[in-house]
Amino acid sequence: MAANRDLPAGAELVIIGAGIVGASTAFWAARAGMSPVVLEARPVPASLTTPASTGAFRLQFDNREETELVRETVDLILNFSEIAGQDAAPLAIRQPGYLWATTSEDRAAEQGRLVARQHSWGQTDIEILDGDEARRRFPYLSPEVVSARYRADDGFADPRPLTLGLLRASGAPLHVSCRVVSLREHPSGGFEVGTNRGHLRAEQVVIAAGPFTAELAALLGVALPLEVKPRHKVVVPDLARVPPDAPMTIDDDTGTHWRPALAGAALLDAAPRGPGREPVEDVPPSSGMAFRVLDPSSPDAAARVSPFWGEAWNQGELSWMVHSGQYVMSPDHRPLIGQASIAGLWVNSGYSGHGIMCSPAGGRILADLITGRLEDSPFALDRTFVKRSLDQI
Repeated sequence: MAANRDLPAGAELVIIGAGIVGASTAFWAARAGMSPVVLEARPVPASLTTPASTGAFRLQFDNREETELVRETVDLILNFSEIAGQDAAPLAIRQPGYLWATTSEDRAAEQGRLVARQHSWGQTDIEILDGDEARRRFPYLSPEVVSARYRADDGFADPRPLTLGLLRASGAPLHVSCRVVSLREHPSGGFEVGTNRGHLRAEQVVIAAGPFTAELAALLGVALPLEVKPRHKVVVPDLARVPPDAPMTIDDDTGTHWRPALAGAALLDAAPRGPGREPVEDVPPSSGMAFRVLDPSSPDAAARVSPFWGEAWNQGELSWMVHSGQYVMSPDHRPLIGQASIAGLWVNSGYSGHGIMCSPAGGRILADLITGRLEDSPFALDRTFVKRSLDQI
């Protein structure tokens, strides 16, 4: 998509970041009657954390708030041409489902309790399958699987055309290779945004810069409770054993999961490990993570519930690459969407691994907050953070 060269002298709303979060913010801000300008530090949009994602969406969550966000996102994805008026690039939508499989009777009981809660939120199309029924539908599952939960309409979409389509539909001027180096409050109101390509005045600013969000907020003395963690995806580009119509398949006991991709699959482990790190633009890959999910001797191996992975390993059939990105984690693993402690400074970040699924709806919430259509954010920055288990997959 075409990018603008010269910065304007001023803007009603400056959005920093042109990944999926910034793009959705620009789309909904424009729909609300605003005139956003988007700044992207990299040479092209949607080129840092957005393409490193699995591009998956699901309506199986452990909390109602994120379930409702994803419902809105799924509606946008499935009706993208009608809602956004954009069909230049197909979103490569597939809906083979999401399948959580367990070999533990205790975990099976937990699955039943979770699905009952999900049904109470109106998501009644989630099924509980016993081991025999799970293997009948998905013959690649191991004999040890005793239970699975499954929703057939969960699936995948390509996050890059989704992001670019939202940017196009917003009509917002996009300035690439435009790195913000300073942010200051202007004495007469608004903000002075300094970049490597010059300065501009902004009446309001949204920071939607993924792993660099907290660093940019700190330029104004605002501390955000965000932590950046590296995240790795193993891509096996060609493996005939992978059922091409398989759902996202998750070992509910370990968190290791895989989905069909290319002529093979993409595999991930449960969640980012270790302490937070400084954000970087080039994340070093982790060979250790690849061995953890591929080597059948590992307790976290994909072969635990899908034995064909072990057969492929033992037959020397696996060639792989590691694609690495970063998760921006909040203390309760829900996003930060709302105004910071400085009037006119807004934040849209902290999706904790659920950015593709949740941020298209999160952008609408933020636009409604900025325009006053919504008074309170369910994901306010100053909320009380309640510790919860990771719902990462």
